[in-house]
Amino acid sequence: MKLSVEIDENSGFCFGVVFAIQMAEDILDEEGHLFCLGDIVHNDEEVARLRKKGLEIIDHEVFKKLTNTKVLIRAHGEPPETYQLALENNIELVDASCPVVLKLQHRVREAHNKNEKILIYGKHGHAEVKGLLGQTQNEAIVVEHFDELNNIELPERIQLFSQTTKRTKNLYALKENLESKGIQVDFNDTLCRQVSNRDIQLRDFAKRFDKVVFVSGLKSSNGKVLYDVCKDNNPNTYFVTSKNEIKKEWFTEDDKVGICGATSTPQWQMDEVKDVILNF
Repeated sequence: MKLSVEIDENSGFCFGVVFAIQMAEDILDEEGHLFCLGDIVHNDEEVARLRKKGLEIIDHEVFKKLTNTKVLIRAHGEPPETYQLALENNIELVDASCPVVLKLQHRVREAHNKNEKILIYGKHGHAEVKGLLGQTQNEAIVVEHFDELNNIELPERIQLFSQTTKRTKNLYALKENLESKGIQVDFNDTLCRQVSNRDIQLRDFAKRFDKVVFVSGLKSSNGKVLYDVCKDNNPNTYFVTSKNEIKKEWFTEDDKVGICGATSTPQWQMDEVKDVILNF
């Protein structure tokens, strides 16, 4: 038998990332330059590709000093103060916020306006979480790890929301954990189904192969989640951020190898990984 390699057809950019990158590329093709507030996608190789086309990544400190220009808001979304500052400084916002994130922001804002106590399950400091916190004037509680609950004074009733890319089983486990403490939980399953469905799809995909190579940027939250899914279902799973990290000794000549990635992993990067493995 000869070594074979297959790329997971369900892996690669989610529609939110496709939308943001397409918007950026359209403007770059016309104008040759565009500011982007934060990494357009949590994948260093894709960011480097777009930088070469004229995308300039800026942080919020630089954004505050800009006037009379155009700035892209990435799929993760932004808090209200970003939009307010843009109005004050005559900045044209190219808003590529993911529709799933925008819907979640709206629900969080509605709950806050009703003076309800809000808990967000998400990664501290993550761009999407910052955008959600902004809807509550930074009053919501953010929990990343369950043991943080031991150090927080929780109300008797709480609205539970989640960063869209967290793992389904962990969100439901958090709900049960809160309820076990006697807290009444108004539960909002706000997970992105493109990500949570990949959780299910990847279990089957990972089991079909001798080895699995998972391609993702280190900053990708859903990359961490989906890599864990692969590793749970196939211990012979390797995490790489680029083709340069692949090692020949991982494979034998008759291996069946599967390649998959995060919602922030471009197809071209998985294609490169496949070519490297086939050419050993």
